[in-house]
Amino acid sequence: MDFTEIYKQTASLVSFSPGTHFLLTAVQDRLIVRRSDSFQIARTWQVDSTPSPTSAAVASTNKSRARTEENAWITHAGWSCDSEYVLGASAKTGVVCVFKLRDETWKARFEAGSEGLLKAEWAPDGRTVLCFSEWGLRVTMWSLVTGAATYVQYPIHPDRGYAFRQDARYFVLAERHKSKDTLGVYDAQEAYRLVRHFPLPTSSLASVSLSPTGNCLAIWEGPLEYKLYVVSLSGNVLGTFSPEPDPGFGIRMVTWHPSGMFLAVAGSDDKVHVLEGLTWNPIATLELPTRAPAGVHVWREPSGWLEATHGRGFLSYERIQAPFTLPTSSSQVRSKNPRSTTSTRSASNATSTASTRGHSGTTQLAFSTSGRLLLVRSASMPTAVLLYDFPLPSSSTPSDSASSQRSRRSTTPLVPRLRTVLLHTQPVTAARWNPDPGRAGRLAVACASQSVYLWSDEWVSEPTSQAEGRGASAPRTQPAREDDEDEGDTDVAECVGVPAREEVRDARCPLGSGWKGDDTPGRGNVLLRIRGGGRRAGRPSAGALA
Repeated sequence: MDFTEIYKQTASLVSFSPGTHFLLTAVQDRLIVRRSDSFQIARTWQVDSTPSPTSAAVASTNKSRARTEENAWITHAGWSCDSEYVLGASAKTGVVCVFKLRDETWKARFEAGSEGLLKAEWAPDGRTVLCFSEWGLRVTMWSLVTGAATYVQYPIHPDRGYAFRQDARYFVLAERHKSKDTLGVYDAQEAYRLVRHFPLPTSSLASVSLSPTGNCLAIWEGPLEYKLYVVSLSGNVLGTFSPEPDPGFGIRMVTWHPSGMFLAVAGSDDKVHVLEGLTWNPIATLELPTRAPAGVHVWREPSGWLEATHGRGFLSYERIQAPFTLPTSSSQVRSKNPRSTTSTRSASNATSTASTRGHSGTTQLAFSTSGRLLLVRSASMPTAVLLYDFPLPSSSTPSDSASSQRSRRSTTPLVPRLRTVLLHTQPVTAARWNPDPGRAGRLAVACASQSVYLWSDEWVSEPTSQAEGRGASAPRTQPAREDDEDEGDTDVAECVGVPAREEVRDARCPLGSGWKGDDTPGRGNVLLRIRGGGRRAGRPSAGALA
């Protein structure tokens, strides 16, 4: 794995262009576009963050909004879907600037009024900019084609209360009118014309999640009630889910299976409920294990490997024989005070138990691109990443009739099985699947350390006669099959030292074509460091995860 030099950035604003030919970074009040093959600067613009007269008048009466150098920095940046335009926004000054990659002199500027600016991003068509105001007052859709603006009042959540259908035709927005939750469906191809508007069964909506098929929407209550509804875009309630007994706290994570056939739901009780898409009833419940049973592949980060390799190592995880007791946050607290007295130990245990209850529950749910693997992370096991095998109904094709798919699904029991556990020295801060469908079984993990961790299920053992003198593994030419005799040979877990003084906190993969001279998508990684001084862009070899 090769590493480039360090490039400056602020606010972790880094993104590949949709074609991955360019890399966009924001440095204070300037946007910089680099070529992803040579990292040479292709374009650079300075965002004019001079506030509008209205914003300036509001800021003059509000000391917290007094203009400083940092207030002019870029807070949001992104590419249009065709890589033609670049967006840069300064939320604190209420200014959004749009630039054209092929014409360095062209630019557009939008100014927020007294309602302020909280967030700005591209719509899927690449010609409309969505601007969310402060205090949930409204969302504005600015069109680059007509120059007109469309306003929708009272969105509930600017970060998790809306969604676009995959074909970019409809925009779904959760709204709150007269103290009641409602949902608006807007036609994005007709200047966001209102198509449907109906009340929701929730009393305090927490978030929405649109299915990959775009036919239905998952909505759920706030943190005090564990209840989820599945509604159609016409307003019909298709299903309701609330576990028994009531866990006492609300839902924390919801994720759709890539096929839209299943829905995974998790809360603060360290249980993952898998709902099926016909009756929306649970077909499986995964409980966070405290002990890895026999047959599970347990990989542990080697102790002190960063110091031994001076941060430039490329080392495999240690393989631990199951069954094995998994470390939890409470057990780690107890292990740090082995000589404490009985009273001190009981007090510390009570404190750790209280803190565990306050910070427990599932923190991440993520299906792989193929949908055959489910990643689970929990606050009770901050250093662990759990990977479950998620079997799919046998060879269902889109040409099958609905009745045949229903009968096949009813006769094929779906039982997710814990397959792999990855254990680390530091708490996990980010875990991301490779977005390329051809490399769906590859995972990148960051732990706020000077390293990145890679896992893959696309390796198999060579025959003994071929493996002698070359190691025990070789790259798999095709994805792993469920009927492999020894699935342990399909797992590869590696620790990669990053030659940087700051810690790697996140890893991002490009979606689309790869680096220059490489037609394979998802081959490049951007590693985000914990401090705002810079970034490393990783360029892995053919056998590494990207």
